[in-house]
Amino acid sequence: MVTAVVVVVHVLAWQATEFSPAALVAGWEGMADFLSESLPPDLSVLGKSLEAAVITLYIGLLGTTFSIPFALVLALLASRATTSAVWGRQAARAVLSFLRSVPDVVFALIFVTAVGLGPFAGVLALVFHNTGVMGKLWAEAMDESDRGPREALRVAGASGPQIALHAVLPTVLPSLAGLLLYRLDVNVRSSLVLGLVGAGGIGFLINQSIKLFRFDEMVTHILVVLVLVVVVDQASAFVRKRLGA
Repeated sequence: MVTAVVVVVHVLAWQATEFSPAALVAGWEGMADFLSESLPPDLSVLGKSLEAAVITLYIGLLGTTFSIPFALVLALLASRATTSAVWGRQAARAVLSFLRSVPDVVFALIFVTAVGLGPFAGVLALVFHNTGVMGKLWAEAMDESDRGPREALRVAGASGPQIALHAVLPTVLPSLAGLLLYRLDVNVRSSLVLGLVGAGGIGFLINQSIKLFRFDEMVTHILVVLVLVVVVDQASAFVRKRLGA
């Protein structure tokens, strides 16, 4: 029964998305023209591309860093390990669900309207979205923390904040740090997409190149993005390994 349902859903999805390998094969001439216009890359824009890549990195960094206090507070309120009041947990989880369910691109469009084009809108978009995602991940990590230290402090008469500070956070800190670095990696990549809607960085340059049909410039920007992503990924993995997260 389950197999039949899965097959039917995939058939419906195939039809609804107009998935057509034949159309892809038939479009080989268009792809060939695109490649001929894209190669070789135009390296004259490399300097501008590198500057924009640094801006993209900064957007991801600030969007991650500035979301930490909000995500931590909401995670503490949403976790069963640190909040006993059901209504408090549900309220915090509702806020996290809302922030997580709104894509960062939608937040970027809202903030571009509010503060104008540029990196600031991208930072604000990541702060809001990342608070929801990271807050949920951190709350789940706290839920899975060792119950022993928590119960010992609770029996001794410790308050909720004392239990969180002395029993929960010390045991989950490596996990929280690892999740934070993972989100930094993701947010740097997201910053690229935010640039496509006017939030600055190298994504903005890629969007401009596409609109002007300067595909050779676009390839240069994409190659710089590739290097940026690899560097951030390797640096994040190195730090996580050092932290044991």
